[in-house]
Amino acid sequence: VQLVESGGGMTQVGGSLRLSCVGYGFSLSGYDMAWLRQAPGKGPEWVAWIYRGGTTDYRDSVKGRFTILRDDAKNTLYLHMNSTKLEDTALYYCARPYRYRTNYDSDNAYDFRGRGIQVTVSP
Repeated sequence: VQLVESGGGMTQVGGSLRLSCVGYGFSLSGYDMAWLRQAPGKGPEWVAWIYRGGTTDYRDSVKGRFTILRDDAKNTLYLHMNSTKLEDTALYYCARPYRYRTNYDSDNAYDFRGRGIQVTVSP
């Protein structure tokens, strides 16, 4: 079982990036999935969530700017990042959450995660 992210890099404030996360060994559509990020010196925080049924949810700080999508045929999760801000700079990773946790801003709430990919937003 593995999650592999790609597509990170650098963009300027107001720019866009698309992150991808390919799942191996299991079907993403059978689980809730999340994108998290961790900025230097800070703890992880979830930013986007997609439930098994396709419903999505977002952290307030990215609502209206980020979109999480799932392509079942490709077993791939995407995070479309638009109108980026300096504070979006972080290591981004996809993860499969455990159910019934009270705090999802913690790696302990996730069954497993990818290694992550760096996103840097410059002025």
